[in-house]
Amino acid sequence: MTWAHLTLRSANAKTGPIPVSTTEPDSCPPSCPFRGAGCYAKSGPLALHWRKLGERDRGMPWGEFCVAIASLPAGQLWRLNQAGDLPGRGESVNLGELRQLLRANRGKRGFSYSHKRSPDALAAIREANDAGLVVNLSANSLADADALAETGAGPVVCVLPANQKTNTRTPAGRRVVVCPATQREGVTCATCRLCAQGKRSVIVGFPAHGTGARAASAIAGGAS
Repeated sequence: MTWAHLTLRSANAKTGPIPVSTTEPDSCPPSCPFRGAGCYAKSGPLALHWRKLGERDRGMPWGEFCVAIASLPAGQLWRLNQAGDLPGRGESVNLGELRQLLRANRGKRGFSYSHKRSPDALAAIREANDAGLVVNLSANSLADADALAETGAGPVVCVLPANQKTNTRTPAGRRVVVCPATQREGVTCATCRLCAQGKRSVIVGFPAHGTGARAASAIAGGAS
């Protein structure tokens, strides 16, 4: 059973005061290149919170988490997974648990990101997007963003080199908009909502940041 935590009003300056969840570390796929030094969730207060969740010292079983999501007000914007990935260990998605969440999210505006990309995981992500839970496919670079966009499973976001501050394009010509919250004061997920738009035509780019910015920037294809 997957373990998760829900903060009803986030204090994170980038998300804004919306509900934000965290899923246990074992939900992250081993193939994610940011599992090491490039993972922003492995430093600071979030790292401590995430570790306690993995040890079952914090949070709740998945069923209780879904009840909490279902209790959110109609139309509520909320972020699934400030750390962690879709329910299920490693590369797999637990379809039963995901469908529990899809039912709980009806009438709400949940959005998330996933590094899972096996054929079964992509099919689950497509199902989630079709059901109204926006799951962005997380790309490691601009070229990787093109590959994920071709799957058609959902909208795409990508990591950018730390020094990439302006909008750009992928090698195939897809438009990449740098996350507005990283560029302008006062912009948050709560006010921007770009990543919560499942049918958008653009890729959202996130410049590498945090203590792992150097490693993440190198993976994304640029200098820190």
